Amino acid sequence: MYDPTIFENLKVAFENHVYDLDNIDHKINITNRVDQMDFSIMARKFAIQFTLVDQQGVTAEIVLKASLDDLAGEILEIPGKNLGCSLKLRFYKHVQNVSVQCEKIEQALNAIWENEIQLTQTLSYVYEQESSSYLDLIEVQFVQKINEDHMDEIADFLDHILESVEILHGI
Repeated sequence: MYDPTIFENLKVAFENHVYDLDNIDHKINITNRVDQMDFSIMARKFAIQFTLVDQQGVTAEIVLKASLDDLAGEILEIPGKNLGCSLKLRFYKHVQNVSVQCEKIEQALNAIWENEIQLTQTLSYVYEQESSSYLDLIEVQFVQKINEDHMDEIADFLDHILESVEILHGI
């Protein structure tokens, strides 16, 4: 009988919760969804992007990944492995005053997520286009892997993401 992996179980749980926020609660609009198997490195990736219904200025993306090492350790039942999936959030937001807004973004996200994250901001713009703003790709990488023991925390996790999007929208 087929036994789903940690990745599969978490992917379905995240999908269910996020789609409920879209279809039932009408708090978000899902804008993109990715479910990939990378055969060159035998890794899995699931990502889902969304915006708040009434505030489209910030896009949030949840990215769940499982490497070959993660999948093999689970399937082969290798003892002593730290089994689970890596979890990353991405937020996309336009900023005008880079030094002020990026500092506020860093402070706000560190306050929400505390010591659980590694935060990176990458700024970009299209060459030869006059622009007074930059696209800020804000990546929140969680230090610890997650597994099925974290399933009951997904609803609270999504509440924190929605709070992050609202705060980012105000910066």
